[in-house]
Amino acid sequence: MARVTVEDCIEKIPNRFRLVLMAAHRARNISAGSALTIDRDNDKNPVVALREIADETLDMDSLKESLVHGLQRVLPSEDEEEATKQDTAQELDALPAPPVEMDEAEMLKALQNDRDGAPDGRL
Repeated sequence: MARVTVEDCIEKIPNRFRLVLMAAHRARNISAGSALTIDRDNDKNPVVALREIADETLDMDSLKESLVHGLQRVLPSEDEEEATKQDTAQELDALPAPPVEMDEAEMLKALQNDRDGAPDGRL
């Protein structure tokens, strides 16, 4: 029965990829509690979704809009980006000042201590 349903659906939505997306989205909606537009007849949600598409009992435009809305990524607005930049700048200002300049020998000693496990008590 599902094979005939898929072939019936191809007549309604010729792009197979779009058909799969729409049917899967509808099947997820059914699983989430959306009302059925046809009798279930002991079929699982994907088959019911395909039968609904084949029988044209759904508003395909609203289903498409729902699918697109669910797949969109939310990008922060320019105001939120500016606030994030300001927060980052404040965090950087709050960091301690860099240590006083070291000569090459002191820097080499500090790097070796870090590598060897910091015997000066640091973790």
